[in-house]
Amino acid sequence: MKNSGFLFGLIGYPVKHSFSASMHNAALSELGIAARYNLFEIKPEDLESFLLDRHRELADIHGTGFFVRDINGFNITIPHKVTALAILRKSGFARAGNSAAVELAGATNTVKRSDKECIYWNTDVPGFLTSLEKDLRFNPSPQTNVCIIGAGGAGRAVIAALSDTVHTLYVYEKAFTASTSAKEHFCACQERYPYIKDKIKFIGDGELANVIPKCHLLVNASPVGMEEGDGSSVSTTLLHKNLAVYDVVYNRKTQLISAANALGVPAAGGLGMLLYQGVYAFEIWTGQRAPVDLMARVLKEELAK
Repeated sequence: MKNSGFLFGLIGYPVKHSFSASMHNAALSELGIAARYNLFEIKPEDLESFLLDRHRELADIHGTGFFVRDINGFNITIPHKVTALAILRKSGFARAGNSAAVELAGATNTVKRSDKECIYWNTDVPGFLTSLEKDLRFNPSPQTNVCIIGAGGAGRAVIAALSDTVHTLYVYEKAFTASTSAKEHFCACQERYPYIKDKIKFIGDGELANVIPKCHLLVNASPVGMEEGDGSSVSTTLLHKNLAVYDVVYNRKTQLISAANALGVPAAGGLGMLLYQGVYAFEIWTGQRAPVDLMARVLKEELAK
């Protein structure tokens, strides 16, 4: 891919806060690949035309103009992951790269395309599993019980990642619409993936106090903790010594992680999930091994700013 002038990017709304451009551009430079990774703010009402109209003009967040056809690969972030999958499935020209992860998560976050094809993946799923192993040193087993807070895009990816391995997944989503949507989605997946039928259990607020004590892993997949002053997504009094904690929030040390640290409970934030989903996307686009250590260092530097 050297000297080819490739363009990659991130689409979402908003995206100005993202660390992805710094991470990917450092990796591209390190490997001598003539390419750039830019940030594109795509409003929800413009998503379909972005995905389907290759001749559409658009600009990145700095105002530089491009045609959609110029973008060879891109990541997808909030709020487009689920909607993008629906649009691409209906397009007639796109296909899934890792179909099980895409179908179970019900979302896509990585796309590679050319004049001849368009392939979409979900790299959040393997990204979470890799981070869980490397950052938390946690290996799920058929005896593992997990409590997941949040059933949005991140929560669905976590459920998809763990569903074929663990004993039970307890899912708590306080937003009625998101909870209903997730229930319907995983119910629809049961015919193709029957092993999830008795594993995924949606629970109410009043059940957390009974569920968390019997769990081995607690995952916060909600946005609680992203903003300064946020509390914890669950009562920290429910943490116990036999629990490991993973928080997908990566832009700050959350109250949940702080409480776990104080108790001596193994805990990890979501920077690793961001890193490894990006690593898998980079390798899909370029066909080259990603410089993981460099990408991790850049993310940590961005976080420290």
